[in-house]
Amino acid sequence: MKKLFTIILYKPILLVSFFFAAAQGLYGQTLVHGTITDAKTKETLPFVTVTFVGGKQGASSDNQGKYRLVSNSNYTQIRITYVGFKTEIKSVEPGKEQTINIALTEDRQLLNEVVVKSGKKPKYRNKNNPAVELIRQVIDHKEKNRLESYDYAEYRQYELLNFYLSNLSDKFKNKRIFKNYQFLFREQDSTAIGGKILLPIYMEEKLSQNYYRKSPYAKKQVIEANKQVKYDESFIDNQGLSSYFNRLYQNIDIYDNNIQLVTNQLLSPIADHSPDFYKFFITDTLKDQSPQLIELSFTPRNTNDLLFAGKLYVTMDGNYAVEKAVLTVNKHINLNFVRQMQTILSFEKNGDGKYHLSQSDLKMEFALNKNKGGGMFGERKVIIDSFLMNSPRPKPTYDGPEQVFAANSENKDNHYWEANRPDTLAPEKAGIYKNIDSLQTIASVKRTMDWVTLGLAGYKNFGAFETGPASTFYSFNPVEGFRVRLGGRSTPELSKRYYFETYGAYGTKDERFKYFLSSTYSLNNKSIYSFPQNYIRASFQHDTKIPGQELQFVQEDNFLLSFKRGENDMWLYNNIFRLDYVHEYDNHFSYKVGFKNWGQSPAGALYFQNVIGNNVNNINTVKTTELSLELRYAPHETFYQGKIYRVPIVDRYPIFTLRYNQGVKNFFGGQYNYQNLTGNITKRFYLSQLGYSDVIVEGNYIFGKVPFPLMDIHHANQTYSLQLDSYNLMNFQEFVSDHYASINIDHNFNGFFFNKVPLLKKLKLREIIDFKGLWGGVRSENNPANDPLLLKYPINSTTGLPVTYTLNNGPYMEGSFGIGNIFRLIRVDLVRRFTYLDNPEVSKWGIRARVKFDF
Repeated sequence: MKKLFTIILYKPILLVSFFFAAAQGLYGQTLVHGTITDAKTKETLPFVTVTFVGGKQGASSDNQGKYRLVSNSNYTQIRITYVGFKTEIKSVEPGKEQTINIALTEDRQLLNEVVVKSGKKPKYRNKNNPAVELIRQVIDHKEKNRLESYDYAEYRQYELLNFYLSNLSDKFKNKRIFKNYQFLFREQDSTAIGGKILLPIYMEEKLSQNYYRKSPYAKKQVIEANKQVKYDESFIDNQGLSSYFNRLYQNIDIYDNNIQLVTNQLLSPIADHSPDFYKFFITDTLKDQSPQLIELSFTPRNTNDLLFAGKLYVTMDGNYAVEKAVLTVNKHINLNFVRQMQTILSFEKNGDGKYHLSQSDLKMEFALNKNKGGGMFGERKVIIDSFLMNSPRPKPTYDGPEQVFAANSENKDNHYWEANRPDTLAPEKAGIYKNIDSLQTIASVKRTMDWVTLGLAGYKNFGAFETGPASTFYSFNPVEGFRVRLGGRSTPELSKRYYFETYGAYGTKDERFKYFLSSTYSLNNKSIYSFPQNYIRASFQHDTKIPGQELQFVQEDNFLLSFKRGENDMWLYNNIFRLDYVHEYDNHFSYKVGFKNWGQSPAGALYFQNVIGNNVNNINTVKTTELSLELRYAPHETFYQGKIYRVPIVDRYPIFTLRYNQGVKNFFGGQYNYQNLTGNITKRFYLSQLGYSDVIVEGNYIFGKVPFPLMDIHHANQTYSLQLDSYNLMNFQEFVSDHYASINIDHNFNGFFFNKVPLLKKLKLREIIDFKGLWGGVRSENNPANDPLLLKYPINSTTGLPVTYTLNNGPYMEGSFGIGNIFRLIRVDLVRRFTYLDNPEVSKWGIRARVKFDF
């Protein structure tokens, strides 16, 4: 008999409502109390069910594992039940008060499929399946059982986040560098998540008061106390580390249709269409509970899909609420680097009969190899108490940002934490704060952190200054030949308010020096990369540039971008002075005011020419002066926050950007008057099991008369890397516009189709499609064919054919089909260009690749 599914449970937590039956009898009162612990870890177990055998009286242990059970009846035994642990029965003496402490052992018995002895296994069907009928009742009652069903709610929340290097070998533990630091390691059962030997590397605790209001919608968290491991700021940004770990271990809401896990969304087992993707089985009925519970087990129909496996415990009191959920993922799931995962959600009954989340415990282990070797294990535990419903607070309580830190929240002493933690912190965890400080004193650990920083960030730290990025030290191009560059930036060790960046470069072919200088001053006494930003920056750059290419997250002289297809000999020498002021607000609205003085001189095969009379006139420099204003609104935006960088995390919320540039003639040498208006909307759309789409819509209009270098030179890509924000089969400077509209759709199916193909699903590949469309043109007033004083579009000096075109003959379109997750890092796309195929030196087909670390 084959097992249909296997669910292994670790330390589950079952929350059961208090139910007391008052019965009068001839016997004295029987009072039993004590503490319930995990026999293996010795940790206390909250919300364990304790009942008298043969009766209805029951209770559950509190957050400290303490229970109290009382009855006037003549019971002689108590039953202790806890999902995932073996049921214990203890004898008691009737009519007496007694203390009985209980240590529960885990029950690792695997769930087997229920088989009808007919010689043939029945086919699983949704129709006439009582388990499916039950889950549909849960789905129908979702809205009335979630937090959002209340007009107002508030509660107190405690969070504990731990991270460890996991599954370490005895050889690693016994290395000479740890000879005097054996106290750092934590031993546990080798069958548990994380393996036998753990090395703590991070810990964080939070105590907060939380407020919810339905209309107008508001959700606010006031963090009253926050405590975390602190690393040497020379290597690690502690705020960024906290943001990253909290991003990996987010809150899980079982009532959401899709649940965020790491960077993916998994379909909830109680999503609207979950019976189409899950198999459900009724595996137990807990009749000695009040209310009675049904144990509902579930497993994916396709084990490679982004789905959970586990159990739900559903109340049979008419609410059809989830009182407990145990979620895991199987080893075949198309989820990178996740070796094991388990989350346990417990819910508590309110006075109105509804349920709210009272505790969650999420454990995950990450590793390069899912079957063996070391990894990283993390656990996030959340306890919610003091839940209050429909008690409105004054309006200012709900105003302001979603998360605020109370004054002195990071300065609470140990006495405060001991008095306010809702759960006792195990001694081995309480010592982590001190132990990490000891770990950082090891010289070899410091050296390792230094080299890891260089390898990942590309910078070598020298205290107040760091040099890099290493990928730009050497590159080459047709104009400069071999290019060497050396630069760096200041660090918060020098100052959190002042920030400097510089580099110098030299080309062996053009024999010219290039350089960049930048100085930034923070106006809010925070790092300029910390949210919310408020700074002023001045910079000057004298360097080369490909027209129309402005790479945001990759240095333009990155060595890997030196390799390009086709001709690439039209460049610019730029002199750019910028002065910018940036101000972000807590609601994620920001504005940027700028001044830019820009001189562009042609380099390589590029030239600036117009016609005066019958004579061709060479222009050495096009100079402009711009005043700019940028408005940006990014609701709920979060970042991967580094020490001196931050990267926005793509989420389902849209980002709106509006930019206005005003060219001013005769101001600091500016030669043109014009206005440039650009609007941009970016959003990720999650489509459940069909993956997600990243969509960018943009429009632009230039008012005024300008030469082609001041138009929008559309972002092209002649490298062999796949660039999502560029047109990958468009040549540099191929198209210019003074007005345009564009759409960019990149859809990742997350392996939805490949997971159904037997030969492909083991490779865990992911299919991707991409489409880019660009509609634009040049008005007659800006067409050099109509005005000889305007700069002529460049012509290839060898072939005599035009290099630059307009989009007046229709849109530019390209699309691609990609295969992602190759070796869990590489995406390769086959790109097809659909329009303007008659332009010279263009490619109809191309193969592009990019490296992306993805879960």
